[in-house]
Amino acid sequence: MVDAFSHAPAEAADPRTARLRANLEAVRGRVADACGKAGRRPEDVCIVGVSKYVSADDTARLLDCGLTDLGESRPQLLWEKAEALAGRLPVPRWHMIGHLQRNKLRRTLPLLSLLHSLDSHRLAAAITEEAAKSGMACKVLIEVNLTGDPGRSGVSFAELEPLAEAVAASGSMQLLGLMGMADRPDRPGDSPRAQFARLREARDRLQSLFASPDTPGRVPGELSLGMSGDFEEAILEGSTMVRIGSVLWEGLLPER
Repeated sequence: MVDAFSHAPAEAADPRTARLRANLEAVRGRVADACGKAGRRPEDVCIVGVSKYVSADDTARLLDCGLTDLGESRPQLLWEKAEALAGRLPVPRWHMIGHLQRNKLRRTLPLLSLLHSLDSHRLAAAITEEAAKSGMACKVLIEVNLTGDPGRSGVSFAELEPLAEAVAASGSMQLLGLMGMADRPDRPGDSPRAQFARLREARDRLQSLFASPDTPGRVPGELSLGMSGDFEEAILEGSTMVRIGSVLWEGLLPER
């Protein structure tokens, strides 16, 4: 039997690849189950494999298992892995899911399929300037602070619409949607699902805004919501992208 992704006999896979493949299939099964409960199609939810935990070799294994959307939270690690995996098939689609400093833009933007963490007007202005220099169009999600905790990244709900309008007017960015990270369920406050629901509602309001003929640009429909501990709840609330790390690498990382 030939593996359609690695073009090598599946039986010849090394133990780490075999474990990773099993973990990935389990995640896909859970995504499918959650989509079934939500009346959605599994293919409408993109699994972003968070590779920040692992080496370039293990990231290559993830590609061999057929997961090509890869998320990194630190620009330097993204640079290193993009260089190490250059020329590999299938070609990875890199997602920046962590904070991106303005002084890292020049080297990072050309590598990205999607920036999940646009979180300020200052960063938007810097991206506009850098993208205009290179003639590229940068695809972005606006990160929203779901909890209101000042120690967390992301714009407030009140700041969301003005930033979205600035992105639409930039000419160098394409706003695809919103990203958010829920608080842990054991902390006081709203449940993760309630926080996800608020971001979905904010996305729906933005869609109404961008559907206006007076506001040019694509209607932003993506929702990057949910991680290893809460992605099923996120899917029930409409998430189109789930960022999966720890459960994907279960059994492959040193115990903490």
